Amino acid sequence: MERQLFDADHDAFRETVRSFCDKEIVPHHDSWEDAGIVPRELWTAAGAAGLLGFMMPEQYGGGGVRDFRFNTVLIEELTRVRASGVGFTIHTDINSAYLLDYATDEQMARWLPAFCSGETITAIAMTEPGAGSDLQGIRTTARRDGDHYVLNGQKTFISNGILADLVIVVAKTDPDAGAQGISLIVVERGMPGFERGRNLDKIGLKAQDTAELFFDDVRVPVDNLLGEEGKGFGYLMEKLPQERLTIAVVAAAACENMLEDTLRYVKDRKAFGRPIGSFQNSRFVLAELATETQIARVFVDRCIQELNAGTLTVAEAAMAKWWTTELQKKVVDRCLQLHGGYGFMTEYPIAKAYLDTRIQTIYGGTTEIMKEIIGRTMGV
Repeated sequence: MERQLFDADHDAFRETVRSFCDKEIVPHHDSWEDAGIVPRELWTAAGAAGLLGFMMPEQYGGGGVRDFRFNTVLIEELTRVRASGVGFTIHTDINSAYLLDYATDEQMARWLPAFCSGETITAIAMTEPGAGSDLQGIRTTARRDGDHYVLNGQKTFISNGILADLVIVVAKTDPDAGAQGISLIVVERGMPGFERGRNLDKIGLKAQDTAELFFDDVRVPVDNLLGEEGKGFGYLMEKLPQERLTIAVVAAAACENMLEDTLRYVKDRKAFGRPIGSFQNSRFVLAELATETQIARVFVDRCIQELNAGTLTVAEAAMAKWWTTELQKKVVDRCLQLHGGYGFMTEYPIAKAYLDTRIQTIYGGTTEIMKEIIGRTMGV
Protein backbone atom coordinates (compact mmCIF):
# COMPACT_ATOMS: atom_id res chain seq x y z
CA MET A 1 0.00 0.00 0.00
CA GLU A 2 1.54 3.29 -1.10
CA ARG A 3 2.08 5.79 1.70
CA GLN A 4 0.46 9.21 1.31
CA LEU A 5 2.29 10.84 4.20
CA PHE A 6 5.25 12.57 2.56
CA ASP A 7 5.81 15.20 -0.09
CA ALA A 8 8.84 16.13 -2.21
CA ASP A 9 10.54 18.01 0.65
CA HIS A 10 10.39 14.95 2.89
CA ASP A 11 11.70 12.75 0.09
CA ALA A 12 14.65 15.09 -0.42
CA PHE A 13 15.33 15.11 3.30
CA ARG A 14 15.25 11.31 3.30
CA GLU A 15 17.97 11.26 0.66
CA THR A 16 20.09 13.53 2.85
CA VAL A 17 19.54 11.39 5.94
CA ARG A 18 20.13 8.14 4.05
CA SER A 19 23.39 9.40 2.62
CA PHE A 20 24.52 10.56 6.06
CA CYS A 21 23.65 7.23 7.66
CA ASP A 22 25.41 5.19 4.99
CA LYS A 23 28.54 7.34 5.14
CA GLU A 24 28.83 8.42 8.77
CA ILE A 25 27.09 5.65 10.75
CA VAL A 26 27.11 2.27 9.01
CA PRO A 27 30.92 1.87 8.74
CA HIS A 28 31.46 2.67 12.41
CA HIS A 29 28.39 1.46 14.27
CA ASP A 30 29.80 -1.91 15.37
CA SER A 31 32.75 -0.20 17.06
CA TRP A 32 30.40 2.24 18.78
CA GLU A 33 28.37 -0.65 20.12
CA ASP A 34 31.56 -2.18 21.52
CA ALA A 35 32.43 1.15 23.14
CA GLY A 36 28.88 1.71 24.42
CA ILE A 37 28.85 5.29 23.13
CA VAL A 38 29.08 7.32 19.92
CA PRO A 39 31.71 10.04 19.40
CA ARG A 40 30.74 13.68 19.79
CA GLU A 41 32.01 14.23 16.25
CA LEU A 42 28.98 12.29 14.97
CA TRP A 43 26.70 14.89 16.57
CA THR A 44 28.50 17.87 15.06
CA ALA A 45 28.50 16.12 11.67
CA ALA A 46 24.75 15.57 11.99
CA GLY A 47 24.30 19.20 12.96
CA ALA A 48 26.27 20.36 9.93
CA ALA A 49 24.07 18.15 7.73
CA GLY A 50 20.92 19.78 9.12
CA LEU A 51 19.65 16.67 10.89
CA LEU A 52 19.31 18.02 14.43
CA GLY A 53 17.63 21.41 14.27
CA PHE A 54 15.20 21.25 11.39
CA MET A 55 12.32 22.07 13.76
CA MET A 56 14.04 25.03 15.43
CA PRO A 57 13.61 28.69 14.41
CA GLU A 58 15.94 29.90 11.67
CA GLN A 59 17.39 32.71 13.80
CA TYR A 60 18.94 30.05 16.03
CA GLY A 61 20.42 28.01 13.20
CA GLY A 62 17.44 25.71 12.66
CA GLY A 63 15.36 24.89 9.64
CA GLY A 64 12.24 26.68 10.82
CA VAL A 65 9.94 23.78 9.97
CA ARG A 66 8.04 22.07 12.76
CA ASP A 67 6.63 19.03 10.99
CA PHE A 68 6.86 15.60 12.63
CA ARG A 69 7.08 14.00 9.21
CA PHE A 70 10.71 15.14 9.08
CA ASN A 71 11.27 13.52 12.49
CA THR A 72 9.68 10.38 11.06
CA VAL A 73 12.10 10.32 8.14
CA LEU A 74 15.08 10.58 10.50
CA ILE A 75 13.72 7.82 12.75
CA GLU A 76 13.00 5.49 9.84
CA GLU A 77 16.42 5.93 8.27
CA LEU A 78 18.21 5.32 11.57
CA THR A 79 16.07 2.23 12.05
CA ARG A 80 16.86 1.08 8.50
CA VAL A 81 20.59 0.91 9.31
CA ARG A 82 19.85 -0.56 12.76
CA ALA A 83 21.23 2.52 14.50
CA SER A 84 18.24 3.20 16.73
CA GLY A 85 20.70 3.31 19.63
CA VAL A 86 22.18 6.56 18.30
CA GLY A 87 20.67 9.20 20.59
CA PHE A 88 19.47 11.73 18.01
CA THR A 89 15.78 11.04 18.62
CA ILE A 90 16.00 11.95 22.33
CA HIS A 91 17.34 15.30 21.14
CA THR A 92 15.15 15.93 18.08
CA ASP A 93 11.85 14.24 18.95
CA ILE A 94 11.56 14.66 22.71
CA ASN A 95 13.67 17.51 24.04
CA SER A 96 13.07 19.79 21.06
CA ALA A 97 9.37 19.92 21.92
CA TYR A 98 10.04 21.02 25.51
CA LEU A 99 12.50 23.71 24.42
CA LEU A 100 10.28 25.02 21.63
CA ASP A 101 7.14 25.29 23.75
CA TYR A 102 8.41 26.21 27.21
CA ALA A 103 11.77 27.97 26.85
CA THR A 104 11.92 31.76 27.08
CA ASP A 105 13.42 33.87 24.29
CA GLU A 106 16.55 34.31 26.41
CA GLN A 107 16.84 30.55 26.96
CA MET A 108 16.34 29.85 23.27
CA ALA A 109 19.07 32.31 22.33
CA ARG A 110 21.35 30.69 24.90
CA TRP A 111 20.70 27.02 24.10
CA LEU A 112 19.29 26.51 20.62
CA PRO A 113 22.24 27.45 18.35
CA ALA A 114 24.43 24.74 19.90
CA PHE A 115 21.42 22.38 19.98
CA CYS A 116 21.13 22.72 16.21
CA SER A 117 24.87 22.44 15.53
CA GLY A 118 25.29 19.33 17.66
CA GLU A 119 27.79 21.05 19.95
CA THR A 120 25.25 20.74 22.77
CA ILE A 121 23.76 17.28 23.34
CA THR A 122 20.60 17.04 25.40
CA ALA A 123 18.92 14.53 27.70
CA ILE A 124 15.79 14.44 29.82
CA ALA A 125 15.93 12.94 33.31
CA MET A 126 12.64 11.54 34.59
CA THR A 127 13.22 8.02 35.88
CA GLU A 128 14.64 7.37 39.35
CA PRO A 129 15.68 4.14 41.07
CA GLY A 130 12.34 4.11 42.91
CA ALA A 131 10.12 5.86 40.37
CA GLY A 132 9.59 4.85 36.76
CA SER A 133 6.14 5.13 35.24
CA ASP A 134 4.84 6.84 38.40
CA LEU A 135 6.33 10.29 37.87
CA GLN A 136 4.52 11.68 40.89
CA GLY A 137 6.69 9.36 42.98
CA ILE A 138 9.97 11.11 42.16
CA ARG A 139 12.15 12.16 45.11
CA THR A 140 14.55 14.60 43.43
CA THR A 141 14.02 18.07 44.90
CA ALA A 142 14.84 21.61 43.81
CA ARG A 143 14.68 24.03 46.76
CA ARG A 144 14.54 27.75 46.00
CA ASP A 145 17.42 29.71 47.53
CA GLY A 146 17.50 33.29 46.31
CA ASP A 147 18.32 33.36 42.62
CA HIS A 148 19.07 29.64 42.49
CA TYR A 149 17.48 26.26 42.98
CA VAL A 150 19.42 23.77 45.09
CA LEU A 151 18.98 20.42 43.37
CA ASN A 152 19.36 17.09 45.17
CA GLY A 153 18.53 13.59 43.99
CA GLN A 154 19.37 10.76 41.63
CA LYS A 155 18.18 9.67 38.18
CA THR A 156 18.75 6.43 36.33
CA PHE A 157 18.37 4.89 32.83
CA ILE A 158 19.01 8.33 31.28
CA SER A 159 19.61 8.11 27.53
CA ASN A 160 22.46 10.40 26.38
CA GLY A 161 23.36 10.61 30.05
CA ILE A 162 27.11 10.44 29.53
CA LEU A 163 27.30 12.79 26.54
CA ALA A 164 24.63 15.28 27.60
CA ASP A 165 25.60 18.93 28.05
CA LEU A 166 22.05 20.02 28.86
CA VAL A 167 19.72 17.89 30.99
CA ILE A 168 16.05 18.66 31.57
CA VAL A 169 15.58 17.38 35.13
CA VAL A 170 12.17 16.57 36.58
CA ALA A 171 12.23 17.69 40.20
CA LYS A 172 9.89 18.61 43.05
CA THR A 173 9.99 22.31 43.81
CA ASP A 174 7.16 21.86 46.33
CA PRO A 175 7.28 18.33 47.80
CA ASP A 176 3.92 18.80 49.55
CA ALA A 177 1.95 19.80 46.44
CA GLY A 178 1.85 16.46 44.63
CA ALA A 179 1.69 16.76 40.83
CA GLN A 180 1.36 20.55 41.20
CA GLY A 181 4.77 20.69 42.88
CA ILE A 182 6.82 19.28 39.97
CA SER A 183 8.99 21.54 37.80
CA LEU A 184 11.51 21.18 34.97
CA ILE A 185 14.99 22.42 35.81
CA VAL A 186 17.72 22.56 33.14
CA VAL A 187 21.11 21.46 34.44
CA GLU A 188 24.22 22.22 32.41
CA ARG A 189 27.50 20.32 32.15
CA GLY A 190 30.07 21.51 34.67
CA MET A 191 27.69 22.72 37.36
CA PRO A 192 29.30 21.81 40.72
CA GLY A 193 27.60 18.83 42.35
CA PHE A 194 26.32 17.37 39.07
CA GLU A 195 27.96 13.98 38.56
CA ARG A 196 27.42 11.07 36.20
CA GLY A 197 27.58 7.45 37.23
CA ARG A 198 28.63 4.56 35.05
CA ASN A 199 27.55 4.00 31.48
CA LEU A 200 25.00 1.25 32.09
CA ASP A 201 25.51 -2.12 30.40
CA LYS A 202 22.31 -2.99 28.52
CA ILE A 203 21.25 -6.05 26.54
CA GLY A 204 20.45 -3.93 23.48
CA LEU A 205 20.84 -0.43 22.00
CA LYS A 206 24.50 -0.82 22.83
CA ALA A 207 25.70 2.36 21.10
CA GLN A 208 23.30 4.48 23.18
CA ASP A 209 25.01 5.82 26.30
CA THR A 210 22.66 5.35 29.23
CA ALA A 211 23.69 6.61 32.65
CA GLU A 212 22.91 7.28 36.25
CA LEU A 213 22.93 10.98 37.19
CA PHE A 214 23.57 12.40 40.65
CA PHE A 215 22.75 15.86 41.98
CA ASP A 216 24.35 16.93 45.26
CA ASP A 217 23.44 20.50 46.22
CA VAL A 218 23.67 21.60 42.61
CA ARG A 219 23.02 25.34 42.45
CA VAL A 220 21.02 25.97 39.29
CA PRO A 221 20.12 29.56 38.35
CA VAL A 222 16.42 30.33 38.47
CA ASP A 223 16.88 31.43 34.85
CA ASN A 224 17.20 27.72 34.02
CA LEU A 225 13.62 26.95 35.07
CA LEU A 226 11.87 25.61 31.97
CA GLY A 227 8.35 26.98 31.81
CA GLU A 228 6.57 27.87 35.04
CA GLU A 229 7.28 26.52 38.47
CA GLY A 230 4.86 23.79 39.50
CA LYS A 231 3.66 23.06 35.97
CA GLY A 232 6.24 20.42 35.08
CA PHE A 233 3.90 17.47 35.47
CA GLY A 234 1.42 19.05 33.08
CA TYR A 235 4.21 19.69 30.58
CA LEU A 236 5.25 16.04 30.78
CA MET A 237 1.70 14.88 30.17
CA GLU A 238 1.46 17.19 27.14
CA LYS A 239 4.68 15.92 25.57
CA LEU A 240 4.61 12.22 26.43
CA PRO A 241 2.24 11.45 23.50
CA GLN A 242 4.89 12.66 21.05
CA GLU A 243 7.54 10.58 22.80
CA ARG A 244 5.28 7.53 22.60
CA LEU A 245 4.54 8.15 18.96
CA THR A 246 8.31 8.31 18.34
CA ILE A 247 8.62 4.83 19.82
CA ALA A 248 5.73 3.62 17.65
CA VAL A 249 7.43 5.02 14.55
CA VAL A 250 10.55 3.02 15.44
CA ALA A 251 8.42 -0.09 15.98
CA ALA A 252 6.59 0.16 12.66
CA ALA A 253 9.81 0.76 10.73
CA ALA A 254 11.58 -2.06 12.56
CA CYS A 255 8.77 -4.50 11.72
CA GLU A 256 9.04 -3.62 8.05
CA ASN A 257 12.83 -3.95 8.03
CA MET A 258 12.85 -7.28 9.88
CA LEU A 259 10.21 -8.68 7.58
CA GLU A 260 12.14 -7.56 4.51
CA ASP A 261 15.38 -9.11 5.80
CA THR A 262 13.62 -12.35 6.66
CA LEU A 263 11.87 -12.58 3.32
CA ARG A 264 15.24 -12.38 1.56
CA TYR A 265 16.65 -15.02 3.88
CA VAL A 266 13.85 -17.57 3.42
CA LYS A 267 14.03 -17.22 -0.34
CA ASP A 268 17.74 -18.07 -0.32
CA ARG A 269 17.98 -20.60 2.50
CA LYS A 270 17.15 -24.16 1.41
CA ALA A 271 15.98 -27.22 3.33
CA PHE A 272 14.88 -30.55 1.90
CA GLY A 273 15.86 -29.33 -1.53
CA ARG A 274 13.79 -26.14 -1.70
CA PRO A 275 13.71 -22.60 -0.19
CA ILE A 276 12.33 -22.65 3.34
CA GLY A 277 10.02 -19.79 2.41
CA SER A 278 8.13 -22.10 0.08
CA PHE A 279 6.84 -24.27 2.93
CA GLN A 280 3.26 -23.56 3.92
CA ASN A 281 4.14 -22.77 7.52
CA SER A 282 6.66 -20.16 6.41
CA ARG A 283 4.18 -18.58 4.02
CA PHE A 284 1.48 -18.45 6.68
CA VAL A 285 3.81 -16.84 9.23
CA LEU A 286 5.02 -14.28 6.72
CA ALA A 287 1.47 -13.52 5.58
CA GLU A 288 0.35 -12.90 9.15
CA LEU A 289 3.31 -10.66 9.95
CA ALA A 290 2.98 -8.73 6.69
CA THR A 291 -0.70 -8.06 7.34
CA GLU A 292 -0.20 -6.86 10.91
CA THR A 293 2.80 -4.76 9.91
CA GLN A 294 0.69 -3.04 7.24
CA ILE A 295 -2.02 -2.34 9.81
CA ALA A 296 0.59 -0.84 12.12
CA ARG A 297 1.96 1.33 9.34
CA VAL A 298 -1.44 2.76 8.42
CA PHE A 299 -2.34 3.56 12.02
CA VAL A 300 1.05 5.11 12.85
CA ASP A 301 0.97 7.29 9.73
CA ARG A 302 -2.50 8.48 10.73
CA CYS A 303 -1.23 9.31 14.22
CA ILE A 304 1.60 11.36 12.69
CA GLN A 305 -0.96 13.39 10.76
CA GLU A 306 -2.99 13.88 13.94
CA LEU A 307 0.11 15.02 15.85
CA ASN A 308 0.91 17.57 13.16
CA ALA A 309 -2.67 18.80 13.30
CA GLY A 310 -2.54 19.06 17.10
CA THR A 311 -5.33 16.52 17.52
CA LEU A 312 -3.47 13.38 18.60
CA THR A 313 -4.98 12.27 21.92
CA VAL A 314 -3.21 10.74 24.88
CA ALA A 315 -5.19 7.53 24.37
CA GLU A 316 -4.36 7.28 20.66
CA ALA A 317 -0.66 7.73 21.36
CA ALA A 318 -0.88 5.03 24.03
CA MET A 319 -2.65 2.71 21.58
CA ALA A 320 0.04 3.27 18.98
CA LYS A 321 2.83 2.74 21.49
CA TRP A 322 1.61 -0.47 23.07
CA TRP A 323 0.27 -2.21 19.98
CA THR A 324 3.18 -1.52 17.66
CA THR A 325 5.84 -2.38 20.22
CA GLU A 326 4.13 -5.63 21.18
CA LEU A 327 3.89 -6.37 17.45
CA GLN A 328 7.59 -5.63 17.11
CA LYS A 329 8.32 -8.27 19.74
CA LYS A 330 6.14 -10.76 17.88
CA VAL A 331 7.70 -10.01 14.50
CA VAL A 332 11.29 -10.31 15.71
CA ASP A 333 10.53 -13.57 17.51
CA ARG A 334 8.83 -15.17 14.49
CA CYS A 335 11.47 -13.88 12.08
CA LEU A 336 14.29 -15.18 14.24
CA GLN A 337 12.57 -18.58 14.31
CA LEU A 338 12.51 -18.62 10.51
CA HIS A 339 16.26 -18.01 10.53
CA GLY A 340 16.77 -21.17 12.58
CA GLY A 341 20.17 -21.50 14.24
CA TYR A 342 21.57 -18.60 12.23
CA GLY A 343 19.12 -16.31 13.96
CA PHE A 344 20.90 -17.03 17.22
CA MET A 345 24.19 -15.74 15.83
CA THR A 346 24.87 -12.07 16.58
CA GLU A 347 26.47 -11.58 13.17
CA TYR A 348 22.97 -11.81 11.68
CA PRO A 349 20.89 -8.61 11.80
CA ILE A 350 17.86 -10.42 13.23
CA ALA A 351 19.82 -11.33 16.37
CA LYS A 352 20.72 -7.70 17.00
CA ALA A 353 17.12 -6.71 16.30
CA TYR A 354 15.98 -9.26 18.89
CA LEU A 355 18.09 -7.58 21.57
CA ASP A 356 17.25 -4.01 20.57
CA THR A 357 13.52 -4.72 20.45
CA ARG A 358 13.04 -5.73 24.07
CA ILE A 359 13.17 -2.23 25.56
CA GLN A 360 10.39 -0.97 23.30
CA THR A 361 7.52 -2.19 25.49
CA ILE A 362 9.18 -0.74 28.60
CA TYR A 363 10.49 2.79 28.10
CA GLY A 364 8.17 5.68 27.41
CA GLY A 365 5.63 3.90 29.62
CA THR A 366 5.18 0.15 29.80
CA THR A 367 2.53 -1.74 27.86
CA GLU A 368 0.60 -2.16 31.10
CA ILE A 369 0.62 1.60 31.74
CA MET A 370 -0.52 2.24 28.15
CA LYS A 371 -3.50 -0.05 28.64
CA GLU A 372 -4.31 1.66 31.92
CA ILE A 373 -4.28 5.06 30.20
CA ILE A 374 -6.57 3.82 27.42
CA GLY A 375 -8.94 2.17 29.88
CA ARG A 376 -9.28 5.31 31.97
CA THR A 377 -10.20 7.37 28.91
CA MET A 378 -13.01 4.87 28.29
CA GLY A 379 -14.48 5.66 31.69
CA VAL A 380 -13.62 2.32 33.28
